[in-house]
Amino acid sequence: MEWLTAPFEATFVQRALWGGILVSAICAPAGTWVVLRGMAFLGDAMSHGLLPGVALAALLGGNVMVGAVASAAVMTAGVTALGRAPRLSQDTGIGLLFVGMLSLGVIIVSRSQSFAVDLTGFLFGDVLAVRQQDLLVLAAASLAALAVSVLGRRAFLALAFDERKAHTLGLRPRLAHAVLLGLLGLAIVASFHIVGTLLVLGLLIAPPAAALPWARGVRGVMALAALLGATATFGGLLLSWHLSTAAGATVAALAVGLFFLSHVLAGLLNRRARHAPAPVLEVN
Repeated sequence: MEWLTAPFEATFVQRALWGGILVSAICAPAGTWVVLRGMAFLGDAMSHGLLPGVALAALLGGNVMVGAVASAAVMTAGVTALGRAPRLSQDTGIGLLFVGMLSLGVIIVSRSQSFAVDLTGFLFGDVLAVRQQDLLVLAAASLAALAVSVLGRRAFLALAFDERKAHTLGLRPRLAHAVLLGLLGLAIVASFHIVGTLLVLGLLIAPPAAALPWARGVRGVMALAALLGATATFGGLLLSWHLSTAAGATVAALAVGLFFLSHVLAGLLNRRARHAPAPVLEVN
């Protein structure tokens, strides 16, 4: 039992645990819609697209969260605008923005001679450096993410399965898509300083994807995804403490591991159900 509890006696590990739980609560609703719509590439592009704002804010001595929000807003506006171009596929537009923003970020970073440590933190995060004020920000972001998901649920659901039907129902799919991009940006901005932009997709994509075989509805996927994300956070911090590994990477790796475990178990159960003998009815 001491093996399980000893790491969490440290105050900074307790804050890391709460930070990871709140990040999981933020990523669960956004990640669910990302998985249902097949937007993983967009999530990756959005996370890397934060680099110019973060780099510029760090270079000027400003707040990196403000820089991240600014970059997320630019990415959201850019993806929305390019998505309306009649002869340009959405993937092409996202790819161009991805490369453009990343290149701009690297150019800004190259102007500084002492930015390597900050860049490492941006890419990989530092979950063990979560502060009390970070928890307050994450709590507010989780409430905002929940509110957007609840208010936009009908439009997001129609958009995920049939955009033309959403338009027919008067749900304004373009506006819904822009709001969904904003929700995705919120999740990434709130999470990048915890697990970094390279690993944020672990908590954004893996828990909802792992929940899909077991949940019957969208709300069930979100709830189970939040639980799986919290489980990955607890297990990742525990393993990181005892194995002396990078905490954020261990959390993300465990989240991905839970995804593979979930789908292997679901496949075994489905195979067993197909080969089970049909029930015999008794006639009395």
